Amino acid sequence: MAPPPPLLGGADLWRPATAARWGWWATAAALLVVILSHLTVLLIRRRLRLRRRSGVDRIAPTEAAPAPAPASASASGLEGLVTEEDLRQLVGSLGVGAREPEAEGWEHVISKRNDDVSYRAWCDKPTAGPPKYLSITTYERCSTEQLRDFYMDNEYRMEWDNTVTKHEQLQYDENSGVEVGRTIKKFPLLTQREYILAWRVWEANDKSFYCFIKECEHPLAARQKKFVRVRLLRSGWCIRKIPGRDACQITVLHHEDNGMNIEMAKLAFSKGIWSYICKMNNALRRYPQHRSLSVSIQTMQKLIKKFPQDLETAMDASLPASQPTAGTAVPSTQNARTSPCKLPGKKSSRQMIASGLLLVGSIVCLSRGRSNLGAQLAMAFFLKKAFKQERESGSSTSRGKRDVTRSRR
Repeated sequence: MAPPPPLLGGADLWRPATAARWGWWATAAALLVVILSHLTVLLIRRRLRLRRRSGVDRIAPTEAAPAPAPASASASGLEGLVTEEDLRQLVGSLGVGAREPEAEGWEHVISKRNDDVSYRAWCDKPTAGPPKYLSITTYERCSTEQLRDFYMDNEYRMEWDNTVTKHEQLQYDENSGVEVGRTIKKFPLLTQREYILAWRVWEANDKSFYCFIKECEHPLAARQKKFVRVRLLRSGWCIRKIPGRDACQITVLHHEDNGMNIEMAKLAFSKGIWSYICKMNNALRRYPQHRSLSVSIQTMQKLIKKFPQDLETAMDASLPASQPTAGTAVPSTQNARTSPCKLPGKKSSRQMIASGLLLVGSIVCLSRGRSNLGAQLAMAFFLKKAFKQERESGSSTSRGKRDVTRSRR
């Protein structure tokens, strides 16, 4: 469900160091890690190609997913996992934070848009722990029902989101509307993350939808050494139609601690989120031609609850449709850059591999959390080189397009 999650300046990424003892040894070690990461990526790709050719199934034949427990009124404990109090707090948070995020202390991260989708995100950095993220995404030519089903379809997500390797339904309760599931996500050169989540969906009278998701434990999901269990995830969203337009908007609040280095997570978000949004938008456009309803959607349709009547007023106040707020306004062209999604083949394979390997190697060292001066300087060099290559590639592509335009004229 992840719900759901990438350059920052060097001063933001590196902590100050007062001593450079063993600095050169740390630099050599960092170089060795980068080289090893290069070799690991090449070996993984080669292994995957061999598996595709031989038709070997990734899942062992003896592995069987546990059967989901039947829903019943006696589903003890599920009704208290996600409550209306969680919904009330979500409505309040969206109403306060989504109107004037920067005035409420949120730091602006990104604003980009194209003809199909626009995306804006802010970050709130607590004194301790991982940051919280607030994002507003607008999809043109999309209904609220279609966007709701797309976000809740875990089976379809495994087809377009290559970070999700497995999802299974564990249990649900028709009385409370709470569902529990298990999701496995992979990250480059890191141990796979295991999410045990409980969620609940509400529908308002104006066809708006709310969802709240949180981490939990379940007897059918015993801990396994090959996975890292995510210990904190609190996420909620609201999907609303934009008045007067064939478009809808989803506002998301997300707070997650998956055990990654904080600097690594910040880098991954600021660098890769727009590409992920473009990929998500492409999958959304293909969704209407998708096959019949999945298990996730069939379950959601049975469990979805009506928005509490006493919260209708709070909902209208949190995201008013008649005011040009951050939750409903069209993104300003002054703050949001027009950034078309990159098409494959625009960058040479050698440039992509070089940038990707440098970035992966740097992330690996960042994930170790070393503060040695030598390691910091080495990683700063690698990151600067990787992103310099990308900028030069983008500028050369732009110059080529301009030259072609002039020649045509």
